[in-house]
Amino acid sequence: LRPRFKDYQAQVLRNTVTLGEELKNAKFNLVSGGTDNHLLLVDLTSKDITGKDAEHALDAAGITVNKNTVPFETRSPFVTSGVRLGTAALTTRGMKEDEMRQVAAFIVEAIEKRNEPASLAAIRSRVEEFARAYPLFTW
Repeated sequence: LRPRFKDYQAQVLRNTVTLGEELKNAKFNLVSGGTDNHLLLVDLTSKDITGKDAEHALDAAGITVNKNTVPFETRSPFVTSGVRLGTAALTTRGMKEDEMRQVAAFIVEAIEKRNEPASLAAIRSRVEEFARAYPLFTW
């Protein structure tokens, strides 16, 4: 009921749109071409990686996503061809469009280096340092 919640929701949407645009610029396919809410569904079929493998690689890099089926899915729901991303938690931490560009860069790099454990560990260190600037709670 407060105006600041409306502002927060508008920022969530701006963040999601920015993250989606950055991923599209990196040649990732977004289901429906983008979003009009807080979620993105990324179809990884053209990247030759399963949703399950992307979820594991991103987790190793300190980025939490969920594997997700995509329209006309050809893989098992336990493997999938996509991942689902949301920006509400990032927005709650105070991140805005510039930070979404950095998050997209981390995602792209982690997926590109998914078979390189040392690279994923290095990305994780950078993600952790980046996230420290946006604490979950301020006391």
